[in-house]
Amino acid sequence: MMLRRGEIYYADLGKVIGSEQGGKRPVLIVQNDIGNFYSPTTIVLPITSAYKKPLPTHADIVTKCGLKRHSTALAEQIRTIDKSRLLNYVGYLYPEEMMPIDWAILTALGVNNCETIRTG
Repeated sequence: MMLRRGEIYYADLGKVIGSEQGGKRPVLIVQNDIGNFYSPTTIVLPITSAYKKPLPTHADIVTKCGLKRHSTALAEQIRTIDKSRLLNYVGYLYPEEMMPIDWAILTALGVNNCETIRTG
């Protein structure tokens, strides 16, 4: 299965503990395309359509990318999954639509220079 960064799939994230996102839900592929080509795993952000308190680690997905509702990517829930957890293709975010996602990931990971990256 060839995955591309920015694609959205439904995935079975399985059973979880506490506030982890689980079950069958959309996920956004955020791993780079080289990693997606060679690795049996990929890095994803869970997506929810439930209202979430706005946080710097949340990124709205408002485009017509195959999702049925306004949704939010949860960068604080970033995780690596085996590709066999992916069920079906939903849609794609264009590179410019990934910019808020990238900012949320940098914030979630505490990257020191994220303000410099954001302002250019």
